[in-house]
Amino acid sequence: MAKPGKARSPVADFILLYALLYGAFGSASPFLPAYIQERGIPPELIGVLFGAGTAIRLISAPIAGSIADRTHALRLSLAVYAIATALAATGYLAANSFWPLLVVSLLHAFALAPTTNLADALALVGSRAREPLGFEYGWVRGAGSAAFIAASIIAGWAITWHGLSIVIWLQALLMLAVPLAVMRVPAVGTTIDAPPITREGIVALLRLPMFRRVVLVASLVLGSHALHDTFSVIRWKAAGVSPQTISLLWSLSVAGEVLVFFVVGPWLLRRLTPAAAIALAATAGAARWFVAALTTDVMALSVIQPLHGVTFALLHLACMRLLARAVPDELAATAQAIYGTVGVGAATAALTLISGFLYARTGAASFAAMSALCLAALPIARSLRSATHPL
Repeated sequence: MAKPGKARSPVADFILLYALLYGAFGSASPFLPAYIQERGIPPELIGVLFGAGTAIRLISAPIAGSIADRTHALRLSLAVYAIATALAATGYLAANSFWPLLVVSLLHAFALAPTTNLADALALVGSRAREPLGFEYGWVRGAGSAAFIAASIIAGWAITWHGLSIVIWLQALLMLAVPLAVMRVPAVGTTIDAPPITREGIVALLRLPMFRRVVLVASLVLGSHALHDTFSVIRWKAAGVSPQTISLLWSLSVAGEVLVFFVVGPWLLRRLTPAAAIALAATAGAARWFVAALTTDVMALSVIQPLHGVTFALLHLACMRLLARAVPDELAATAQAIYGTVGVGAATAALTLISGFLYARTGAASFAAMSALCLAALPIARSLRSATHPL
């Protein structure tokens, strides 16, 4: 316990918050598509459910952030959305047909989307406090990723004994604990003010060839993950892979992401141009999805799953570096909004919807289509080589 009147670093409190939050994600998100399939929902409609959920997140997250800023109530907002997520998640237990599941899915996605943004806003402000109270944001984000891995492994074992419905209860319980952790972290009045997004700013960005190419390459490579995120567990489960093994395979991808974000990615970007890093990510994605189309052999899957660190984390780091070079400072916030909404969010929502119809008609071969998307990104990566020179 800290002595009365003596300030202490909030890092441990933020680690607890992120562990609960990302543990809630890890306990359910890998297995939720398989749970919905057990309700008798066909692949096409599973794609609709998750595509619509991804789309609604693009709306709810900025709305929640704006309200939290205007009311100066980030902690309260996070607590409310965490409780709402827990309640919405339990709705899955009573829904057994498409329309009730769609309503629950939209409510769940709407409540869940703002939680990470609000937690990041609190943590980023807390991390910038003067010594000795400040801390590295990466510490708490890394703790969250570790909690995601641990929770997905625990969920895999729990499914063996209690069935897939246990993941709903695990997420709900962890989310209900989030408000208790939120009360321990320092309150902040608002996030950093960002310049408003204007039509003129959007037009100015779209006139930049480099910006258009970065958004397009992100749409292709990051969007190619949509099929994996929605249907990989369904495919593995149908092939007889055990829940424990599935959780370990999913954890390998998260571990690869953490390793690249914090160690390998910065090292590679010191030695490669951003264009070369994007080309490497696209090539790794093409290989990853091609192997996924061919086999469900656990050894083969354990080799390609860590490639998530390259296909997602390295691609994102390289795109961020290119945007930092190509975009004027006064348009940085607008650039991030368009990149996140179009390059990641909208592309993922559309490809999730398409993936449902692809998987229903072609099964495993649909992963080859995702491989083709990554190959289509290679010419764009080559066109980004001019970013290695002054812009």
